[in-house]
This record gives sequence, C-alpha cells and structure tokens, in this order.
Amino acid sequence: MPETDHEITLDAALSEEAVLATYRRMFAALARDSGAVVDDPAFVDIAETLFAAFAEAGEDWLTHEQMRYACRAYPPDLLDNRLRVLKGLGAIREVFPKPNQLRYRASFTSVVGLMFIRRMMDDGGQSEMHRLLALEDLNVADPRTTMEQAAESAGNLARAFRLWALELITLSTGTIEELREQAPKLWGTEEIARRAQGLHGTILTRWPQLDRTCTELRAAIYAYSDASRRAAGRLADSAGTTRNLTLLPSETWRTFTQTASKERLAAVLDGFVFDAPAPWHDPAEIVHAVDEAPRPAPVAPTPPRSALPDDGPADSLDGGTAGALRRLAEVAEEALAGRDSVPVQDLLAHSGEWVSARRLLADLAAADLNPELPYRLRWSAALTATPGAEPAWLSHGHLERTGRADD
Repeated sequence: MPETDHEITLDAALSEEAVLATYRRMFAALARDSGAVVDDPAFVDIAETLFAAFAEAGEDWLTHEQMRYACRAYPPDLLDNRLRVLKGLGAIREVFPKPNQLRYRASFTSVVGLMFIRRMMDDGGQSEMHRLLALEDLNVADPRTTMEQAAESAGNLARAFRLWALELITLSTGTIEELREQAPKLWGTEEIARRAQGLHGTILTRWPQLDRTCTELRAAIYAYSDASRRAAGRLADSAGTTRNLTLLPSETWRTFTQTASKERLAAVLDGFVFDAPAPWHDPAEIVHAVDEAPRPAPVAPTPPRSALPDDGPADSLDGGTAGALRRLAEVAEEALAGRDSVPVQDLLAHSGEWVSARRLLADLAAADLNPELPYRLRWSAALTATPGAEPAWLSHGHLERTGRADD
C-alpha cells in the first residue's frame, strides 16, 4: 500500500522544495507563466539577451533600467512579461534579500538549463547522449564508484535507450515528413552504440554480479541500433538516387497529385516553354518508312591489292570539280531566271512535290557554301507552317547573285 498518511518532516519539505526550485530555475526561460510553456520564440530570445547582459555586468549586477536597455529591441510588454516570470521562478533574483532592492542577479541554474535546451533543439539530444556516455564511462572507471551506483547508471541508460528505440520505431513507421524533421536523431548512432557497449563491458567486467542488469542494458542497446538502422534505411530510400534530403519525397508528390485541383495541377506548368510541335505525319507512313529502311550490310573484307602501280582509268569522264561547279551554276541561273534575287519559298513551292524541292534546296545550299560561285542564300527568321501541303514547313529566304565569287 502506498504511504498516504506518513508524517511530513521539515527536512523532507525543504528537500522537496529545493528540487522544485531547481526545476523552476532550469526551465524558467521556457515558461510563459508559472504553469505554461512559451508559445513565442521571442520569449526565449529575451531570456538569452538578459543572461548575456548579466554575464557582461559582472559584480555590478543589473537594475531594471539596465535590463530594459539591454532588451530595447523587444516590445516593452514582452519584456515585462519575461521579467515577471523569470523573477517569479527564481531565474532572476535580488542580489541581497532586503526591501527596496534595486539590483538583481541571474541564476546559474537557469543559464545552464537554457544552454542544455538549445543543444537539445539542435540535434534532438545526440550531443547530450555523447556527454552522458562519456561521463558515465569515467564514473564506472573511478575506484570510488560502488556497485549500487553502477547498477543505477546501467538502469538509467537502459531506460533511455529503450525509450529512444521506441521513438525511432515510431518515426520509421510514420510519415516521411516527420522522419525528415527528426533526421538529426539518426546522426552518429553507430558511435553512440559503440560507446554504450564499451560502458556495458566495463560494468560487467568490474562487477560480474550485475550480469542481469547488464543484460537489460545490452538488449536496449541492440534495440536502439536496429531501430536506428531501420529509420536510416527508410530515410535514405526517400531521398532517392540523389541522396538529397532537401528534395520533397515521392509520397508528398503523390499526395499532391491525388488531392490537388485541376487549377493547381495546371499552375505547376506556368512559366515553362515547350518546343514547337513536330510536322504532321501519318502513323502508317512512319511504320512503312521504318519497315522499308535499308538494313546495314555486313562489312565485306577488303580484297587484296596488287603490288604493281595503278595509274587509274585512261578514259575517265571529263568532269570532277569543274563539272560539279558548272552544274550548280546552271541550277542557280535557272532558278534566278535572269533576276538578281528570288524568294526560296517560291522556288520550293513551284516544284510541286517535296522530293524535287528537296533536291533543288540541296543544290542551292551547295552553291551557297561554295566560295567559287557568285550565289548566296540569305535566310530570315520567318517560318510558315501549312498542314497538308508539301512541304509543310517553309523557311523564308532569298537566293541572290552576288556578282563576284569572293563576296
């Protein structure tokens, strides 16, 4: 039966009040009033600013006016609220307990508590667990440590690791967004498990009688390691091949596409510019063209060459480069028909069908690229699309006679 009618002594009351006073001073920076946690980050910033001002003041302490000046960047009503709460919880107290006290000092417990809270906010308790394991490792190695103290230390660590493992299991089975928010809890888990196993080995070696307690600690460490690996694996899978945790997970995109309206889905493509559509082709013609495409023939071995000199055919046709230039000039002059300039689109449309127009365009382009011929193609930025016609796409330009070959 629990004790409900035991006698309350003065020593017990003073001990309980000392514990409560320490808790009050430690968490005063996070208190909105005497019974609630702050809901505005500015409250914590004011507490940090005040503690920094107390540290710089030294033995001169601070008055109300000096505290207001140090926190002049914050609204006066917020500062008054902070001062009332911090003084009520013991984080800021009079230098000497006497009436009409003008100077105040900050509680060391409150400053250390705020530093501890800041570290907990940064990495979710990882650094504190490293510090705790390092401290416990020193304690169990101390010759003055008793077996009862070692058993209490192992029990506290086992409880902490089991609670941590349960939290990681919850994260690994919850939403990916929450897992990403709590990702700092997965950093350095192998190092923490290794140090905990080393502490377990030290306790078991020095006090073999604590084998049952060490078994519970070892099971808690293994549960924490398994849960952390499972959560880290899911976190890595959500990052994809990029391993970039700043990108949204696929679950978020899938949820957006399933729940967003048509207007929001269409707004995703606002500001994007797409390429112009391809020319119109009948799918049956594309299939026929693919079927009729020539297949690459296997490479035949080169026949052996004679060692005798070969002067080439004696009666080769007269042509070569001069003949090709002469033919290109005739094509260009026929297209110009005595004029100095003619639109290319008229020449291609006059051909009537794309095969002839393609040959004419190839000859005119060859004449333009040859510096020995006095003909040039001048293209503009205009483009005409006529579905159903041949050709369906026409670029505007002119064939011109330059008058000299090196122009």
